[in-house]
Amino acid sequence: MSASTTSSPLPRHSVVIVGGGQAGLSVSHGLQALNIDHQVLEKHQALHAWRTQRWDNFCLVTPNWQCALPGHPYAGDEPHGFMKKDQINQYLAGFKAAVNAPLREGVTVELVQPVAGGFLVRTNEGECLAEQVVVASGGYHAPIVPRLAERLPAHIQQIHSADYRNADQLPPGKVLVVGSGQSGAQIAEDLHLAGRQVVLAVGDAPRCARFYRGRDVVDWLADMGYYDMPVSQHPLREGVRDNTNHYVTGRDGGRDIDLRRFALEGMELYGVLEALDGDTLRFAPKLGEALDQADRIYNGINAAIDKHIAAKGLEAPAGGVYEALWAPAEERETLSLADAGITSVIWCIGFAPDFRWLNAPVFTGRGHPVHERGVTSVPGLYFIGLPWLHTWGSGRFSGVARDAQFVAERIAHHRAHQAETVSAASAGRAETSLA
Repeated sequence: MSASTTSSPLPRHSVVIVGGGQAGLSVSHGLQALNIDHQVLEKHQALHAWRTQRWDNFCLVTPNWQCALPGHPYAGDEPHGFMKKDQINQYLAGFKAAVNAPLREGVTVELVQPVAGGFLVRTNEGECLAEQVVVASGGYHAPIVPRLAERLPAHIQQIHSADYRNADQLPPGKVLVVGSGQSGAQIAEDLHLAGRQVVLAVGDAPRCARFYRGRDVVDWLADMGYYDMPVSQHPLREGVRDNTNHYVTGRDGGRDIDLRRFALEGMELYGVLEALDGDTLRFAPKLGEALDQADRIYNGINAAIDKHIAAKGLEAPAGGVYEALWAPAEERETLSLADAGITSVIWCIGFAPDFRWLNAPVFTGRGHPVHERGVTSVPGLYFIGLPWLHTWGSGRFSGVARDAQFVAERIAHHRAHQAETVSAASAGRAETSLA
């Protein structure tokens, strides 16, 4: 029997936060400061994605100084370095301990839906009521694997980037990496440095320099105000949320990722993977175009930095324009799996959102939530931790604190408004009874 059908009243919370990652814990930090009762529900363990969905050599692609979770800024001795996987998890463990959220782990939220006075929250451990709900489960839920994967020969090992750990987990032979966003480019590099033969299907991901004119590009962009620009002022507006992240790496102290250099060193580059006919992979003949566009964005970012330096009259080492080290002699559109000796495939084409458990009219046809800085059209329902929720840093350690504080304050405002409404209604009933 459902808890909602028993005679006992359901447990009630002012706020339920769904998700115990850095976003959910950040909102808890804000609510505790405002003395607002809440519960954080996490289906695994708090911050588990950082422990379970990163490869062994994973490191941050943004400098450590940008790790600025609420009340827990980076305090190490390498602010311009890039924490590795174990260091990131140590930093996050410290954040979890500092927040000390009212957290329940191992609790799967199966349904959230609006009801009178708030929301019904159904979990694998029962039901409760919440006056307000914060969805902090992120937007990367279902690994994307194309249907053509079903037709690959059975002997070829297939994994998603979320399951990649190191080169040794793959069988001998060539590895096909599909996708060249941040994960795809870094995994291809990881395999390449491990001495594996890699075939990379290149998409339309942009790239940027790691260092330019004497500083990390992130430092320059911070000075230029890029990380404070709200999505409402971005030239693409909400469309920027669909953009692929620039590929670059913090590995070995940080460097560019240049796919053209990889090609000179033996990596095989193709265009976007489009189809599979029997044993033959088919690619879009647009490799050269993709590489050229990535370089245009790379040079465009550097040119913006040049303009900033000139406008401010700053002293900095001379800049320059990247010139291609390599270009494909021709567009290769087909590749035989057997002839190439491909024995494994890593799908690095991202994740799809999965909010089927949230029964509220706040989604686009593609399943993405509609919101303004995390506030939805359903009173009392919020999102946090999504890419470009408000700024570039919204889905990262650098910007989630600001978003969490905003959401916490909106929650407090909503509670105050509800209290005023109830008080006014009570006063109205009292006047009516005296009439």
